[in-house]
Amino acid sequence: MGGQPENTNMMGGPILPLACYRLCFRATDDLRLPAYTGSAWRGVFGRALKRLVCVTREPECPHCLLYRSCIYPYLFETPPDPGVGKLTKYTAAPHPYVLVPDAHGGVIRHGETLSLDVTLLGHGNRHLPYVIHALQQAGQRGLGADRSALELLDVAQADGDDWHLIYVPGGALTPRPAITPITPSVPERLVVHLLSPLRLTQEKRLVSQGRLRFHLLFSNLLRRISLLTAFHTDTPLDTDFAGLSQSAHAVELTGARLRWHDWVRYSSRQDALIQMGGLVGEIELAGAGLEPFWPYLWLGQWTHAGKGAVMGLGRYRIDGV
Repeated sequence: MGGQPENTNMMGGPILPLACYRLCFRATDDLRLPAYTGSAWRGVFGRALKRLVCVTREPECPHCLLYRSCIYPYLFETPPDPGVGKLTKYTAAPHPYVLVPDAHGGVIRHGETLSLDVTLLGHGNRHLPYVIHALQQAGQRGLGADRSALELLDVAQADGDDWHLIYVPGGALTPRPAITPITPSVPERLVVHLLSPLRLTQEKRLVSQGRLRFHLLFSNLLRRISLLTAFHTDTPLDTDFAGLSQSAHAVELTGARLRWHDWVRYSSRQDALIQMGGLVGEIELAGAGLEPFWPYLWLGQWTHAGKGAVMGLGRYRIDGV
């Protein structure tokens, strides 16, 4: 998903300026990667960012004097702002970025390239230079089981379906402004393609393919987008949350072709394998009556939905029929 030519929302929905960047790397040696690299990228990004910006070397961020002014916790741990009144009940805010690795898995040969897409949300775009530099250093330190190095070749920024080169190592960084994607008119019928595992919960249980309902997806998107606008923009979402959530129960799926995709990742922090399976496939919806929910559904293509969104899970694409 790329940006749009105006920083407005024509349907009066949430305002969440964002920008999508593509970092292209070249393998400097043969590289073995897991089937899905989103978790690996998130881990090396966090470690590199902390090495880059931490000046106190405190072992735990919350006890550091710079906790609420340092770039690392803002991007990677994202403490809630005590000044955001009605949201003080949240112990953590959603991170202002989403990582989307390309489809590469297995062995990447010396000299071959791979890419990592990074979407920065709201004020997260202010820290683009740090994000690029941290990911460049992370690539140099290595990715995958062998920690084989990756060389950053360039960075491009999305503009609709086009990509514009904004950075080559050693040169100037020339990004374009972050913008809120324009919401088009609701199509008569639409298909939502779940491109990476969607992990939604209901009553503390993961939602399986037979239990997915529109209101579960919409409620998750509404909560995620409202928190992103509250913590990472100057235009927090002001809408009838309870009314929208209740109305979403009346929206029926007109079709569903879903399956459960199992995926396991290794957590170095917990020294354990973590189950990260979720739903992939397609759901179909009729456009009639979808207007109140449509801006959130459309914007969710950039924010993703469900658990693990920052590492690329819950990614979907909408096609009109």
